[in-house]
Amino acid sequence: MRKRIFITLVFFFSLNFIWANEEENPIEILFPKAEFLNQYTARIPFKVIDQLIVVEAEFLNQKGDFIIDTGSERLVLNKNHFPKGQRLTKKKGKTTGVTRIIDQPYERKLSEFILHNFSLKNRKSDVIDLSHIERSKKMHLLGIIGYDILKDYEVFIDLYLNQITLSLVDKNGDKLDKKVYAEEIIDTLDFDLKKHTIVVSGFVNNQKVRFALDTGAEFNQLNKNSNQKILKKFRPIKRLTMVGAGNKKIRVLAGKLYDFRLNERIGVGPMYTIVTNLRKMREAYGTSVDGVLGYEFLKYKRTIINYKKEKLYFIKSPIFRP
Repeated sequence: MRKRIFITLVFFFSLNFIWANEEENPIEILFPKAEFLNQYTARIPFKVIDQLIVVEAEFLNQKGDFIIDTGSERLVLNKNHFPKGQRLTKKKGKTTGVTRIIDQPYERKLSEFILHNFSLKNRKSDVIDLSHIERSKKMHLLGIIGYDILKDYEVFIDLYLNQITLSLVDKNGDKLDKKVYAEEIIDTLDFDLKKHTIVVSGFVNNQKVRFALDTGAEFNQLNKNSNQKILKKFRPIKRLTMVGAGNKKIRVLAGKLYDFRLNERIGVGPMYTIVTNLRKMREAYGTSVDGVLGYEFLKYKRTIINYKKEKLYFIKSPIFRP
């Protein structure tokens, strides 16, 4: 039997429908296992399910899992677990995923969204059917936490301790809590924020590349139409069937990518990577990229994201844990 890989890469939306009835009351998401250091900073433990970063939460009177996904533009709610039947008004536009257009998304406006004691006003959530991901990952998936929620914080993704630290920042990106990290920051890297997408520049075999950093990508991705000098550093292992957004299957070549560097100081690898046609990436990410850095990158690099400063910071790792 062929191995089928269900992969949650991104859910990118310019929405087709809007919920007619807006919420009047504040909506709160609670993380029962979180440690709140003060009014500005929270540490939330996560579990890794098939290379997805998943936090436990309570939302709209339900308990379940949320995927942390920088590749998603907004908060995404799973249509299977949230109220249906509200009158819908059609809007223009398309909803795109990596492998196809998603047919029936919805939009719900949250007049006030509270991340425990962090209040965010006038946020919107996308509501789509995530049942194929829920079944394949064997989780109670309530939704996906994306850029629109994360951008107001400095976000520390720590796959060494399996925790995410959210520290509130001001309009300039400076942390309101000045004593967040006990660990040493050893490197800093600028990135370009293209719409909601973190884009980093790097090199493969001395050829310049642009990669999207996406915490919702189970595997790194490389465009099969890349320069041959880049493809020479990819070592194929096997072919896989991938099921992406919209539950569409595609065949991809899986292997390892060697000789990837962010700059002269920061090198990573070899990393498990899939090679596929990334023609949909411009629609999805809002910019052209040569590939995607996901879990395979983050497991090597304890990474801090500051959206407002457009900077990544890397924390020293005591040891590497594969």
